[in-house]
Amino acid sequence: MKKTVEKGQIPGLTKNALTVLEKRYLKRDQAGNPLETASDMFRRVATAIAQADSVFDKKADISALSDKFYSMMTNFEFLPNSPTLMNAGRELGQLSACFVLPVGDSMEEIFESVKNTALIHKSGGGTGFSFSRLRPANDVVMSTTGISSGPLSFMRVFDIATETIKQGGTRRGANMAILRVDHPDIMDFIMCKNDQRQLNNFNISVGITEEFMKAVDADKDYTIFNPRDKKPAGTLNARKVFARIVKQAWENGEPGIIFLDRLNKDNPTPHIGEIESTNPCGEQPLLPYESCNLGSINLGKMVVHGKVDWDKLKETVRTSVHFLDNVIEVNNYPLPQIDEMTRSNRKIGLGVMGWADMLIMLGIPYGSEESAELGEKVMQFINEEGKIASRELAKSRGSFPNFKGSIYDVPGGDPIRNATVTTIAPTGTISIIANASSGVEPLFAVSFVRQVMDKNILVEVNPLFEKIAKEQGFYSEELMQRIAEHGTVQDISAIPEDVREVFVTAHDITPEEHITMQAAFQRHTDNAVSKTVNFPQEATIDDVEQVYRLAYQMNCKGVTIYRDGSRDEQVLSVGKKEEPKAAVALTAEEKRAIKRERPKALKGWTYQMQTGCGPLYITINEDASGLFEVFTTMGKAGGCAASQSEAIGRMVSLAWRSGVQARQVVKQLLGISCHSPSGFGDNKVLSCADAVAKAIQAHLAITGHAEVIEAPSFERGACPECGGVVEHEGGCAVCRVCGYSECA
Repeated sequence: MKKTVEKGQIPGLTKNALTVLEKRYLKRDQAGNPLETASDMFRRVATAIAQADSVFDKKADISALSDKFYSMMTNFEFLPNSPTLMNAGRELGQLSACFVLPVGDSMEEIFESVKNTALIHKSGGGTGFSFSRLRPANDVVMSTTGISSGPLSFMRVFDIATETIKQGGTRRGANMAILRVDHPDIMDFIMCKNDQRQLNNFNISVGITEEFMKAVDADKDYTIFNPRDKKPAGTLNARKVFARIVKQAWENGEPGIIFLDRLNKDNPTPHIGEIESTNPCGEQPLLPYESCNLGSINLGKMVVHGKVDWDKLKETVRTSVHFLDNVIEVNNYPLPQIDEMTRSNRKIGLGVMGWADMLIMLGIPYGSEESAELGEKVMQFINEEGKIASRELAKSRGSFPNFKGSIYDVPGGDPIRNATVTTIAPTGTISIIANASSGVEPLFAVSFVRQVMDKNILVEVNPLFEKIAKEQGFYSEELMQRIAEHGTVQDISAIPEDVREVFVTAHDITPEEHITMQAAFQRHTDNAVSKTVNFPQEATIDDVEQVYRLAYQMNCKGVTIYRDGSRDEQVLSVGKKEEPKAAVALTAEEKRAIKRERPKALKGWTYQMQTGCGPLYITINEDASGLFEVFTTMGKAGGCAASQSEAIGRMVSLAWRSGVQARQVVKQLLGISCHSPSGFGDNKVLSCADAVAKAIQAHLAITGHAEVIEAPSFERGACPECGGVVEHEGGCAVCRVCGYSECA
């Protein structure tokens, strides 16, 4: 019998959380109907993970442990990574989020890795690679007396494989590509995502060495090496290479940088191998064939009566470590090599979410000196208590098999169950489920537009802000909408100053404060910290360089930046309209005679319309003068509907760029019928042409062309699935409305 999810089953489960659970996590039948409730899912996971205790103790009380895990998850004090929630207790049984695969310098090794990548992505995981072992482009290939095509050509093979596998999956496949800064093809690698139509399934990071950074500081050349024979292959000027990395990051957010020597300095098992790469978001350094099982404690739940409840946090840490070690035991790994390596080192990654929530509840502004000090104190506590829990497990279960020769194998050292215990990962969709702020990021927004239907704007408000606003008597729907339109509360006098001080968002915090917070958590994290340093659009290249240097100076293990509006292909929500300039006084006839040229970056929205041929995604972009172009994407690939929709988009774009008014376009397209006289979906769409017209109508309403509605003053990404706000987090983009994520 079909089950439906009831909101009242688990207290605190929001409408957004239910949407995400139904769409991405719950068991469903072939028609897509949920076969379990949210409560069923958590019970399924708790029971499956608790079963591991019976491996070590035949008399273990599995039922009691299952209840303990279930309580911790349904109280949203801790949640494991998404594959565990999706797959525990189900046939697939693959519970890990991230893997690193080796890429060797032979055709056989490369395509073995492509095959393994496909298997991992099919199971719901993401993959990291170092392409540094591959000989450079145009190098000699002795077996064929030919020349090598180089790392970038093979990255495209992995990218295409990922694109193919991710179709129809519950999680998008994601990759991390790392190339050492001393590889001969490093400049081509740095530029490889300059064309943003390429390698869209990859995050890229340059593997930085200490030698390179010293050469940057001294403005000296450094040596590059051919990985085929490990011999010097020339020199490059370090400062010029660094400048190119920074400029590209300023242009579109990539490449990030990873400090390879620091990863290996903290490598717990150097006798087993060298760390070459990380997972897709950069926080989990792994040896080839390792996987890591991640989970996050919700720090907002650790505040009781306005204070940090350290006893509750201790208990949650210890139960979470127990949970994650059990995950390793019951996991169904996609490859035997991964099974062996993961069990040999037993790495877990316990992190946090709700950090911004904790600060707000304590009345501490994010970015203040006090906030960084508390962040370091909290993470030190979690790391130390996590190690204690891991050592307790080792007493009954034994240390991880590669303990001998590890950094823990010292005279008088106690055995430990897990080679690493802590990682700060982006929490994406699990923080939506927990209704918590994401990872160690600040709030993305206090209030934002969640959905637009029939010209009505629905406003999503941070629950902590809404509670305080109502308690202090300054809450109103109008104020909440004004905040959503304005993008910040900092200069809204209707909000008390003490409230404004603690409700800072990512755009209110300086890049230096972002890095300071990342460094505070990194000091007591075994692995690395996933965090995005947000820049306003007007930030300069020098601003980005300063943050990259600061990340190095403050002992971070890597850094990811995002400058608003910096990606050509990103669909952006609309900023405040510029006032028309008096100097430009063209007549209507003159405007129609001039076809506007396309600028490099445009702003706009994406709308989903249900048609008789499937979902149609309609992107409407604007330049400073107004409506500029329309792109359409049909949910079903190919066919007449897709081609006709593309043709409509091209003609509408040409019309707008040539001065034709939007209402004239709507008038021509609206009401054209194709399939059903009653229409499809909530908008009663009659055809693809009618869908485009109705999307334009909705756009005119929400952007103030049809009625005065002030839009946000800063640019934010629009979700390609629901049109909601996209947050950039740790090299990934996540929609907190529907759970869409760019990363696995």
